[in-house]
Amino acid sequence: MAHLQHCQHQIDILRGHDGEIQETKAIDQVDQKEAFVDDRLSNKILLEARKQQLELEDEVSELPSGSGQTSKFTLDARSGSDQDSESEEEVDHKDNQFYEDVEIDEEDEAALEKFMNKNPAPRLTLADIIKDKITEKQTEIHTQFSDNGSVTVNDIDPRVAAMYQGVKDVLSKYRSGKIPKAFKIVPRLRNWEQILYLTEPDKWTAASMYMATRIFASNMKEKMAQRFYNLVLLPRVRDDIAEYKRLNFHLYQALRKALYKPGAFMKGVLLPLCESGNCTLREAIIVGSVITKNSIPMLHSAAAILKLCEMEYNGANSIFLRLLFDKKYALPYRVVDAAVFHFLRFERDQREMPVLWHQAFLTFVQRYKGDISSEQKEALLKLLRYQSHPTVTSEIRRELQNAQPRDLEVVEPVAAEMES
Repeated sequence: MAHLQHCQHQIDILRGHDGEIQETKAIDQVDQKEAFVDDRLSNKILLEARKQQLELEDEVSELPSGSGQTSKFTLDARSGSDQDSESEEEVDHKDNQFYEDVEIDEEDEAALEKFMNKNPAPRLTLADIIKDKITEKQTEIHTQFSDNGSVTVNDIDPRVAAMYQGVKDVLSKYRSGKIPKAFKIVPRLRNWEQILYLTEPDKWTAASMYMATRIFASNMKEKMAQRFYNLVLLPRVRDDIAEYKRLNFHLYQALRKALYKPGAFMKGVLLPLCESGNCTLREAIIVGSVITKNSIPMLHSAAAILKLCEMEYNGANSIFLRLLFDKKYALPYRVVDAAVFHFLRFERDQREMPVLWHQAFLTFVQRYKGDISSEQKEALLKLLRYQSHPTVTSEIRRELQNAQPRDLEVVEPVAAEMES
């Protein structure tokens, strides 16, 4: 009897809450396909869902114009049942996630231009690269993937081509929300470049480029990611800087996401930018801020420093070298020696070196004066007689004179023991 009374009491509680719990159970049963729901209850559920949707839309419409899209996107991302957290995460607009406005000194820019390659290869826009790849696809049928820039070309089913034409339309207008699932599988395809060019990356929005970089950086091997960075991301970034004199926030975040594969970033963005011979001061500062704001493994940075020191000099090299030196890595002696020889190359150079070069030199001796040998120390002091700057050179000389070379750290304790 007590058990029956307890059950009756629980039933009364359920009825006393206006049927809310029964409706919730009914909804769960519909989702799990464990029970049959009659037409009346189904209509009631749908009516409540419509009311809730209208309330959400009203809330979004009342928000300020700058936050409407973001808020709606947040609601959509939370309510979806098949959301991919990697591709749906909202972009963080905090100040420390974006570079400060770049103010270019005209004198520095003019000095940098003197060291640019006088006959650089013409800089191709992203549209030019896409056009070249499409031409290559049409003329070199059934080629295999290789490092020389060819694309794996296969016959594409017309239905697949039509589907990716639809993806192209979405990416050309995308601002926020879900990315088409057909695009998410592109990194897994053997002929991913061919499929990618069907979507016409030169017409993507900046937000599309950011989401694409997230997907490719997360799902591709380093070598493939490097090709995406070099063929798609870097040309788009340079196009944007050239046109607007600054970089779109989403493209900047795409560069930061590209560092998820640091080796691919160095080989696909940083080194090609310097090797182009026409990297501008603005481009170097903006890309350099990505390096400054993010952690990069020492080995990848050391390899990049080695390559920058060995390649033909242009002003952008000094900017990236200074930023990498400033990260205070414990660099191998081979890399330190390469940096020393990099600066010594300019001992007999008749050109007046830009202040960027002197700043990189100062940063190097400040961070690694204890890692150079006594012979290198003397050679660098001699270099200052030929390459000097009114304010920076005195600081470099002071740092070198107070330096204790790495070979003396070993010799002196041994000499002390012998004297005792």
